[in-house]
Amino acid sequence: MNHWLTHFEKSGMTESPDYNSTIKYFEKFEKNFPSVKIIDFGTTPQGRKLKTVIVSKDKAFTPALARKSNKAIILIQNGIHSGEIEGKDACMLLLREILVTKEKSHLLDNLILLIIPVLNIDGHERLSQFNRPNQNGPKQMGWRTNALNLNLNRDYLKADTPEIQSFLKLFNDWLPDFMIDNHTTNGADYQYHVTYGIETHQNIDRGLVNWINSKYLPYLTNKVESDGFIIGPYMEFKDGTIESGILDLPSPPRLSHGYCAVQNRVCLLVETHSLKPFNNRVFSTKSMMTHTLEFVNENSRELIELNKQADKNPVKNYLINKKKFPLVLVSNGKFDKFIFKGFEWYDEYSEITGSTVRKYTNKPIEIEIPIFNQAKSLKKIFVPKAYLIPQEFQSIIKILDYHQIKYSQLQSSKKIKVERYRFSNVAFAPRPYEGRQLPSFSTICFEEEVTLPKGTYFVPTNQRALRVIVNLLEPDAPDSFVHWGFFNAFFERKEYAEAYVMEPFAKMMIENNQTLSNEFYKRLESDEKFRNDPLGRLDFFYRKSPFFDQGENVYPIMRLKDEKI
Repeated sequence: MNHWLTHFEKSGMTESPDYNSTIKYFEKFEKNFPSVKIIDFGTTPQGRKLKTVIVSKDKAFTPALARKSNKAIILIQNGIHSGEIEGKDACMLLLREILVTKEKSHLLDNLILLIIPVLNIDGHERLSQFNRPNQNGPKQMGWRTNALNLNLNRDYLKADTPEIQSFLKLFNDWLPDFMIDNHTTNGADYQYHVTYGIETHQNIDRGLVNWINSKYLPYLTNKVESDGFIIGPYMEFKDGTIESGILDLPSPPRLSHGYCAVQNRVCLLVETHSLKPFNNRVFSTKSMMTHTLEFVNENSRELIELNKQADKNPVKNYLINKKKFPLVLVSNGKFDKFIFKGFEWYDEYSEITGSTVRKYTNKPIEIEIPIFNQAKSLKKIFVPKAYLIPQEFQSIIKILDYHQIKYSQLQSSKKIKVERYRFSNVAFAPRPYEGRQLPSFSTICFEEEVTLPKGTYFVPTNQRALRVIVNLLEPDAPDSFVHWGFFNAFFERKEYAEAYVMEPFAKMMIENNQTLSNEFYKRLESDEKFRNDPLGRLDFFYRKSPFFDQGENVYPIMRLKDEKI
């Protein structure tokens, strides 16, 4: 058995191995058990090979064979934030119990496992004992972001990074029935050893929500607590303090569990607590994974059928039954009472900060706080029959390919009525976020008759990825291409009229258009800022002149409502 001891165990449960040692351990499973195969599925920016470990009793090592097996596919992802690495070590221990000691070999009866030992490999190899000041071990840990300094767990929809681009191909090829994403969280101190995030709001299928709430979560909570671990919902606090309450609201699809939701799948976000010892975090992660696998193994047929129905329901609900799609989800302000298991704290004045700093004791307390767990739709839309993308936007099409969204191209030009969006109140964030300059804006929808050139991309919404399509292409969606800055150039003016040219033309416009003249002089009387702004006064006429670019502040991707094409 010493041959199968992990680096974690040999170090006295205080260390996690580097990437090469990690892969060598998983390769021992491949060499000794025909039910294991390791495949490369991509390359990191620094040239390291991304690997996934496939575990199948029937040697179903391809998506096609896996689907024929009628077994549930579970994807386990580790190290997307590579300082938060206990999932990797927990997977080693779990696989040993399945394959070597065989005490959990039954978990392969109805399951196929895909295990990504480390997704952010470049960050994993940026090892230091100082990478996470809030974290209690391991002795050395990796870095949060990849080699491009991008956070992979903000990239699932926009797909800027090679790691996530490769992940999306793996995910969509296999289309797992359940995903586990292992993390560590910091922030406040509390008794909970492990917390979880899981989508149960309007961004995921109702059948899956009922399964989560009535069956899966009660089972998981009971089993993990029977292992000696205190479990609770993910602790994101409303105003940054415990007493302000917990936010349990829909996660956007930039995150792993939010992305799975729009893919009609369940993802369990595992969040151990950074202040707990490393060995506690490894074993609580293992407990979460083990009992999840047990439950899905016992209920595999039900979950597979629920997923099949979840793939059909978006088209049924939003196209056939014409329900409005909940595009922007926020708290409705309502909350339930939650008994929070924390530690007594006090706020102490600091000469360093010039303010109070919260400090925690080791005295356990239980207090009642609100948990804000209900969402409302701030904006709803009717889903169009299709989106129309001009052929010049190849970068957008490439991202649709990553998500395996189906589309075609027009074989001839066509004149047709479409819906479009015009932007107003455009502003930009003062600092970049994930390397992008994020805009804020308002939208107005209008109809226009246009001639679509040959080659225009036709993206039908009548497909299982409807939720993904809408979240990418509707500008007001929180993780849309527009919100991520892909269309910032369309907020810019590219041609201008000099004052010596526009001023005489404006006089002529006033003389020839009494309505325009009345509008101009009325605004001069009522708007002092406008009255004292020479360039603004000229711009008033420029915008109404034939020189003005009609494409300024207009979203180039169009919506097709009902017309055939």
